Amino acid sequence: MSSQNQTQVITCPDPDVSHLDRHGYLFGYPIAHSMSPLFHQTVYDHLGLRWSQLLLPSTDISQFLRLLRDSRVFGSSVTMPHKLAIIPHLDDLTPEARAVGAVNTVFRRGDRFVGTNTDTVGVAESFIQNVQNPDSVFGGRPGAVIGGGGAARAAVYALVRLMGCSTVYMINRDASEVEAVVSWCKAQGYGDGLIHVSTASQAEGLEGPGAIVACVPNFPPATESEKEARRVTEVFLGKPHKGAILEMCYHPTPWTEIAAISEKAGWQVIIGTEAVIYQGLEANRYWTGKQTSEMPVAKVKEVIAKELSKAKL
Repeated sequence: MSSQNQTQVITCPDPDVSHLDRHGYLFGYPIAHSMSPLFHQTVYDHLGLRWSQLLLPSTDISQFLRLLRDSRVFGSSVTMPHKLAIIPHLDDLTPEARAVGAVNTVFRRGDRFVGTNTDTVGVAESFIQNVQNPDSVFGGRPGAVIGGGGAARAAVYALVRLMGCSTVYMINRDASEVEAVVSWCKAQGYGDGLIHVSTASQAEGLEGPGAIVACVPNFPPATESEKEARRVTEVFLGKPHKGAILEMCYHPTPWTEIAAISEKAGWQVIIGTEAVIYQGLEANRYWTGKQTSEMPVAKVKEVIAKELSKAKL
């Protein structure tokens, strides 16, 4: 690939907003198959708002910043590849966004645009809302994160700061990725309890986790390091204490290899759309000023489940 192609900016036509009282965007690329606008429309229709979230499939940050300046814009969801790149262009960040080092939601505070990270809440609420006995399932126990990217940082933050896991096991094929996550989290004040579990034998000697967040694609392990990471996961899943695992990979299907192994081992599997739903509800809390309890949580889950079932056909 030439350097010219690598730096090519993809711009889309400005969406039509003439029929709306207020509007927001989903800014990212590619996003054609995103369920986000459908999700948010369900919320706005329930609240009686003539609002919509519109797709902005673009890599042109200047276009996005220009569109944000419209006084009718309530904010935006931000997805790849912009979660880090947008930060220098914002007026402020919430503590969550600073701690994770990534922004997935932009909201207005007066004339200023503030970035936050609702993925953290999405992860935590997936466990809190779906596990019947949180105290006995994951309370006071170690957590674990499978993966080593930006999603892993949000997962660690959720486990430590929002779910009270003082110890979090990091499971990943690439030691340098884990080192980067640990270094980042320590610098932000929530990484002292992170432990890189690199071998199955090391896992054998550790207390079993109660909550696991899987942040890796659904591919069978091929390299020896990938196979060892899978063995580490299987050791933890096989321990006497059975917890809950959030499988963040849900496209094209949430029924991944890790989900199947976890279910067979007796663990509760929480599909990744739960994290999407709760992070989106948290975003709407910023945008609408309404509390999550005022939003149609059950209806949103029904709509997303129906959409997901279509994808499986």
